Amino acid sequence: MAPLSNKHAFLIILAVLVLGGLVSGLSRGVKKPDMRSSVSDFDSCAKAGGAILESYPERCAAKDGKTFTRDIGNELEKIDLITSAFPRAGDIIKSPLIAIGQARGHWFFEASFPVYVLNDKNEIIGVGFATADDDWMTEQFVPFSAEVQFDAKGAKSGFVILKKDNPSGLPENDDALRIPVKFE
Repeated sequence: MAPLSNKHAFLIILAVLVLGGLVSGLSRGVKKPDMRSSVSDFDSCAKAGGAILESYPERCAAKDGKTFTRDIGNELEKIDLITSAFPRAGDIIKSPLIAIGQARGHWFFEASFPVYVLNDKNEIIGVGFATADDDWMTEQFVPFSAEVQFDAKGAKSGFVILKKDNPSGLPENDDALRIPVKFE
């Protein structure tokens, strides 16, 4: 095989550079969507195709390496006092809301406690009462149920608040389970 002349070597190098510049220019002209700017929470991460990690609460790993945790309200903080079977964090609810769960006897007063539905601006859009479905004069868990009418007025999401009844009115006796929900 004959050695390349300087002229041929120059033409090959020039062709490679031109081809490289052309490919580089074309790739700059194609705009890729910046997923990082649109991913700001668990839901947007999941929608963008982020990996859902097996954990509770669930976490989503975005393509840029950031992780976002699903908002479950204060469920883990209150688990020894009150639990909700429905709604759970992220559930889609409609009016009337039928809430069920269990709470320690001291969460009730006269066998009931208030339930609020709030919109995403923390405005109350529904109020009702949960009632004990068994003897509430105990320290044990007591099943409850509630029916609450509400009007979401166009809101897409909000909260269900299961509030400990506090007949004393003392702030130190206040407590609540805050459940993030979506509206149908």
